Amino acid sequence: MSTPKAGHVYLAGAGPGDPGLLTARALELIATADVILYDRLIPGAALDGARADAELLFVGKEGGGESVPQEQTQELMTGRARAGKTVLRLKGGDPFVFGRGGEEALALRAAGIPFEIVPGVTAGVAALAYAGIPVTHRGLARAVAFVTGRTGDESELDWAALAAFPGTLVFYMGVGRLVQIAASLIEAGRAPQEPAGVIEAGTMPAQRTVHGTLATIAERVESERVGSPSITVVGPVAELAEQLAWVAQRPLAGLTVAVTRARAQASGLALALEDLGARIVQAPVIAIEPIPGPPLDPSPYDLVCLTSPNGVSGLFERLDDGTHPAGDARALAGTRVAAIGPGTAAALAEHGVTADILPRRFVAESLVQALAGVPVKRALLAQARDARDVFADALRARGVQVDVLALYETVAEPLSPGALAAAQAADYITFTSSSTVRFFLDAAGPNAGLSEETRIVSIGPITSEELRKHGLQPHIEADPHSVEGIIQALLADAASTAR
Repeated sequence: MSTPKAGHVYLAGAGPGDPGLLTARALELIATADVILYDRLIPGAALDGARADAELLFVGKEGGGESVPQEQTQELMTGRARAGKTVLRLKGGDPFVFGRGGEEALALRAAGIPFEIVPGVTAGVAALAYAGIPVTHRGLARAVAFVTGRTGDESELDWAALAAFPGTLVFYMGVGRLVQIAASLIEAGRAPQEPAGVIEAGTMPAQRTVHGTLATIAERVESERVGSPSITVVGPVAELAEQLAWVAQRPLAGLTVAVTRARAQASGLALALEDLGARIVQAPVIAIEPIPGPPLDPSPYDLVCLTSPNGVSGLFERLDDGTHPAGDARALAGTRVAAIGPGTAAALAEHGVTADILPRRFVAESLVQALAGVPVKRALLAQARDARDVFADALRARGVQVDVLALYETVAEPLSPGALAAAQAADYITFTSSSTVRFFLDAAGPNAGLSEETRIVSIGPITSEELRKHGLQPHIEADPHSVEGIIQALLADAASTAR
């Protein structure tokens, strides 16, 4: 496996939707690329492993609008590569299977830009497999044909040859033209009673399959309101789904959840919800930026308080008591460590530190109560810039000397119009901090523009208070006030709310 090179373009397939189907090579390139040009149909979590400083450029079709012109995409690739960047062109499925990867590779060759092709798992095989339909099967189909269903001229395809093809027909991007496709095959001699199926959102949490015959499948798809992305299969193998279907119905199937957390933090929540069947709208409205500073010696403090995993990361980047190596957890050996929330405690544990104090409720007021009987003379509060002063003020009222150290700040992350529209139309929108509320409203406008059907989910009372301050009433408040609490609250609400 070659090392990613500067001034080089990688045309890589991201698979059909399930992040688990990303190849090891694609994951390596995502983690190392300077620039990533991506399509709409890449897995939702595909960009979670990108570098914080990577340039992420959307070059697909979004929200039913116009596609980014192919020429513009090619100019972006060549321009960034000529500037000495490592460029990853990330495509849904496989770049050479109806992905225009060949066109882009030819453009790169003509421009003298070195490139590498990284195959991906194609939806025409994977979506069927997740639906329990093998593309070939002894005695039923010894061949398979992959066909584009996106054509404005029916004469572009040899329907007689397709009708006579002795195997499985798999149509990509054809759900909008299924009436014409089925009619053309039947007119050319394909049997009307032949089994057929359409798999919507194949390999993704919202996957579903509609079955019929070649004569009835278009009507079935219309009545079930099947949309894109979908794959159509025609042939006897479609009937095997009755015996081989293995993907179970999940409790959040059919529901869309918008996640507004910073991209680097959102993956845990998004992946957990996807595992439960939800369709995720990634709408990160905030980004976390570390605040540089001098080395920190914790030895003068008998208490160090951390309020978030970001604070833990920032603390260990600066931790240096002059005795142990920088970032060594042993520098905290003589100091009590308090944490707000299981996420903060888990981040400490990753550095080999067990929190001495972890309040039952994950807010500053609860930490004040947990420390009521703990003798403290000097405390360090490591947190975000402009965080609330509740905890520091309460300790100072006890006569404790408190030093507040801002290790990071929350800044606005630009939200694309398509991502904003998708978030506003979601079944649920989650807010995990006051800053996600403020920055979402900055992007969406003062009334948020949410659908009347969208249910607002708050991680806890502080976030709920911020929502109400802006005229938004949370429908759900997590208890406990954590990511796990949000998940459980969503499950309970989905089970009790008729959709």
